[in-house]
Amino acid sequence: MLKTRLIIVGLVLAIAAGVALFAALLWVRLPLLSATPRIQNTATILKQVQTLSELVTVKYVLEKVVLLEDVKWYGENRVLLVAHGIVKAGVDLQEIKPEDVRIDDKKVLLKLPRARITDVYLDEQKTRVVDRTTGLLRAFDKDLEQSARRQAVGDLSLSARYNGICGDAEERARLQLTSLFHQFGLEVEFIKDK
Repeated sequence: MLKTRLIIVGLVLAIAAGVALFAALLWVRLPLLSATPRIQNTATILKQVQTLSELVTVKYVLEKVVLLEDVKWYGENRVLLVAHGIVKAGVDLQEIKPEDVRIDDKKVLLKLPRARITDVYLDEQKTRVVDRTTGLLRAFDKDLEQSARRQAVGDLSLSARYNGICGDAEERARLQLTSLFHQFGLEVEFIKDK
């Protein structure tokens, strides 16, 4: 009987010590859990300043469906992506050389550089993966979607070129520069490339 009482007292003391230890840990951690997250304010570092002299005159908004498959004998990985992209084109005014500009009284003779694509990117809000398939014996290929996105950017650039984005950019650059020179009371004539 004495042994049973000693065992019961020992168990009660062990439970009490465990509850006290748990309460102490909870009391110490509780302020840490309820604290608001601290945001570390780090310095902003300016890496590079570049002067831009591009006259971006046209923007094409295009969509492209890209199906990228990686088929092996033991299974396939496939991604079907609907890419919503933006392609911008314009003229780099910094390429104009002194010999490309002549002024006769109230008339400016100007030879513009060729228009080029200045930017191609996907609109991430509207680009979406429609289907992603992984074969039974294949592991998921995380790079397949990124490859599909790169493929889409390349295809959008080619499509914009094929649809005449550079010609549209040159035409709009001439219209904008003509309007600008007219505001200064000057007439402008563009010299064609030979």
